[in-house]
Amino acid sequence: MPQENKLNRRHFLQAGLLTCAAAAITSAAEAPEKVKPFELDEKMISELQEGIKAGKYTARSLVEAYRARIEEIDKQGPAVNSVIELNPDALEIADALDKERKDKGPRGPLHGIPVLIKDNIDTADRMATTAGSLALVGAKPAKDAFVVERLRKAGAVLLGKTNLSEWGNIRSSPSVSGWSARGGLTRNPYALDRNTSGSSAGSAAAVAASLCAAAVGTETDGSIVSPSSVNGVVGLKPTVGLIGRSGIIPLSHTQDTSGPIGRTVRDVATMLSALAGVDPEDKATKECADKSFADYTRFLDADGLKGARIGVVRKLFGFSKAVDAVMEGSLHALERQGATLVEAEVATLGKFDNTEVTVFLYELKADLNAYLEKLGPSAPVHSLKEIIEFNRRNKKKEMPYFGQNLFIKAEAKGPLTSTEYLEALELNSRLSRKEGIDAVMDHHRLDALAAPTGGPAWITDLVHGGGGAGGSSSLAAVAGYPNITVPAGYVTGLPVGISFFGRAWSEPVLLRLAYAFEQATKVRQPPRFLPTVTSRE
Repeated sequence: MPQENKLNRRHFLQAGLLTCAAAAITSAAEAPEKVKPFELDEKMISELQEGIKAGKYTARSLVEAYRARIEEIDKQGPAVNSVIELNPDALEIADALDKERKDKGPRGPLHGIPVLIKDNIDTADRMATTAGSLALVGAKPAKDAFVVERLRKAGAVLLGKTNLSEWGNIRSSPSVSGWSARGGLTRNPYALDRNTSGSSAGSAAAVAASLCAAAVGTETDGSIVSPSSVNGVVGLKPTVGLIGRSGIIPLSHTQDTSGPIGRTVRDVATMLSALAGVDPEDKATKECADKSFADYTRFLDADGLKGARIGVVRKLFGFSKAVDAVMEGSLHALERQGATLVEAEVATLGKFDNTEVTVFLYELKADLNAYLEKLGPSAPVHSLKEIIEFNRRNKKKEMPYFGQNLFIKAEAKGPLTSTEYLEALELNSRLSRKEGIDAVMDHHRLDALAAPTGGPAWITDLVHGGGGAGGSSSLAAVAGYPNITVPAGYVTGLPVGISFFGRAWSEPVLLRLAYAFEQATKVRQPPRFLPTVTSRE
């Protein structure tokens, strides 16, 4: 969930247009895994709804098709391993929704649509909620998380849960993104020896491989946008407070949020329309009543870049020549569509890296303990201290590749009234908001900021952990402001993304810009499940 450049949790991709990347780098790869053609491959939510309306599909047939696909390429074949658990009640739910559609008509665009959610989101059903840890196996949440309530209300079918970087990748530095003790390692569908980034690894990989119509991930810093970028899909980290967080295993109440992941901007907007809303158990959503919209697809405009002023944050470039080259292609595409690009220096970048970690450690202890207390007696562990002890007792299963040094540091922290915490919190807010994003956008009269989401997927190293270079998620993450990543191209066959981020509650603007860029470039290609890729200049 939090930033991996500092804590080895968020690993990023290089970004740019396919044409520019191909000009700079060529790729050679082994023969791809043989994967059968799939009728629902790359299907948008709207296409699935049209198929249901025409009698081609039903909610049941969609669930059956996706489940078969998961068995074929997620559990066998390429063995992407993105789905940690299937919902045993999915077919029953689908049947009920099919009957309801016949009797009353559809509830909306998600009626009967199979989606996956991350395994740190509570469901009061027969599925588990573990954050990938064996320590929570057997725990039984008393009620659905807010986002699950919203999805069920919209008529979505919860197909199952996705694997993740265990505990949102806050347990240790270094760590292995996309790995959990319960779920094992999720692999990148573009090149199976490459990493999926974290912590919403399974959600992004499953969407990329067409194992569901769309998915829900969570982010504290980078954990939606980074895996979305590295897996070649669209991911939106919304403003903190746009989507309720009750029933989500927490890391930091200052920065935590869930968000949609899809293959297109339209699918992400459709999902956001269902997810956004006031959560009575999350005070951060109070403003949402006046800031959210029932239908975010209304903001999608193929001409949405005309007249837009976009700030280019050059300080977030420069970590790779290939990234810089392909990003230039993306910037030219923005200009061709009528956007004005402005060089935008954010003077505070890098000045809150250490204090962000400080806030994480304090809030992890307080928030996780509060969650476990609310979970009640069904939880095998009842505090961060007990989790640490559980991991020590089960070291061979829980810590075969990396330890829990960050957990230990968090446990040593005091209460949220501590001066160190309060000072770090104030500094983070001021430098990322008033003196950061707000200041540069006011000065240049900007609609949004843009930067490469990060570098391309790296080879997974179970021994040393580690990750890729670059990354632009921290500024918006620390501010609690929205950030969307869109596929921008490929480097040696690996997807790369461009991020658009801006002020609080600016999701309509970001979706408009991202959609216009997506429609103008249309670079997304489905994964080929290559065993590996190699590059040469």
